[in-house]
Amino acid sequence: MDYRVQGNDIIVYEPDLDLDETLDCGQAFRWKKIPSDHISTYEGAYLNDSLRISQTDKGSFIFHDTDENDFISKWIDYFDFETDYSELKRCFSEDETLAKACSFAGGIRLLRQNSWECLISFIISQNNNIPRIKGIIDRLCEHYNGCFPDADALAEETADSLGYLRSGFRAKYLADAADKVHSGITKLDEIAKLPIDDARNELKKIKGVGPKVAECVLLFGMYRTDAFPKDVWIKRVLAEYYPDGFPEFAAEKAGIAQQYLFHYIRNLH
Repeated sequence: MDYRVQGNDIIVYEPDLDLDETLDCGQAFRWKKIPSDHISTYEGAYLNDSLRISQTDKGSFIFHDTDENDFISKWIDYFDFETDYSELKRCFSEDETLAKACSFAGGIRLLRQNSWECLISFIISQNNNIPRIKGIIDRLCEHYNGCFPDADALAEETADSLGYLRSGFRAKYLADAADKVHSGITKLDEIAKLPIDDARNELKKIKGVGPKVAECVLLFGMYRTDAFPKDVWIKRVLAEYYPDGFPEFAAEKAGIAQQYLFHYIRNLH
């Protein structure tokens, strides 16, 4: 990744990024595509840091109204710009199916999200579709004056008081997650450092956090790239292409490989 400052913007050159493939693939839910004269433009936020970003050409981007300090301190990490995705895709392509997946959607990157925001987002995601997930999260942030509430704020809510979210059965899970994080029963920073099986077990102590949500929090919110979320599409990939198990050489970065496979198989069928 290379960048330069141009007025109030940061111009970024990164061949292994596509905004549509990365920001609208179901790993984060606070990004909205807006009309523009560019290939694509998105507005969104990471906790309370907002951003407007445009793709002007293949591998070329504008981080609008962003100073260099913010870009370095926040957005380089969020977009995982310090990871060489060209090398990752080269390694993944030793496998025939992964090679096709990387070729099909080579602009996907892992967004390094906040673990708390990610936990709440994927609790909301259960048995839900992306537009509705985004709507619930929008209502949550609107209620808190445009900010994503921290655990201390959300712990003051109850399942009943969260009725404005129209999140159904998920409200009681949100209240339990907030209470456990606020009280210190669940320490997300410590969980992120545990052996992965122990981390999974700790996350699943939160009501409503099953295997898939736990894997998503580990992968997207804690950058545990060996986490491997399995939905109906990934289960289909594993059954059809990997009946003898996922390739061992890709295990350490299996979560990133999963992103390519998910996008590929979902569009293939």
